[in-house]
Amino acid sequence: MSIATAMIPTGFSIITIGTPGRAAPAWNTRLRWPPQGDAHVVLDSSARRGIWAAQLDAAVMRADRTVVLVAEGVGCHAASWWARLSPASYVSRVAGALLFDPPTVDDQADGAYASPSITLPFPSIVLAEHAPQVADATIASWGSRLIDGRRQRHGEPRAWQSAQRLIGRLTNRVVERDVARILALNPNARP
Repeated sequence: MSIATAMIPTGFSIITIGTPGRAAPAWNTRLRWPPQGDAHVVLDSSARRGIWAAQLDAAVMRADRTVVLVAEGVGCHAASWWARLSPASYVSRVAGALLFDPPTVDDQADGAYASPSITLPFPSIVLAEHAPQVADATIASWGSRLIDGRRQRHGEPRAWQSAQRLIGRLTNRVVERDVARILALNPNARP
């Protein structure tokens, strides 16, 4: 096992969203994560988005830990569409998302993944190698934090540090949610 593989968070189920026919995904080339996470959902066509959403629902519900979504390109818009329109029981299992290089809305599969402009129900980071092509309005509507890959002096290490901070925040959120659930079930329990 490589050092980079060892740094993949083990407290989460990583669900990757990919497109067919692509070379290595961005998270593999930039962060040295494996091409596929604990589950991999292929986004093959906007015409089949309902089937894709059902596959993502199933992957999230099968996860044995809290989920982190990792998507690239149009998959970022698809993940946003899914998060905004899926039942809360599915989405509540997601602690956060890492979104690599989302295209502008104009470029995203003829707007097939357009969704209400509400903040995603979990924290997210957009890691963009080509930030000017990513619409600020899209990132703002997701409630995401942008990491502009062009401004990184040392490239991958800085992006990886930002990803690690996100994972730390997600971990804190999971712990807070678990404590809240315990207190809801047993009001006499100490936090």
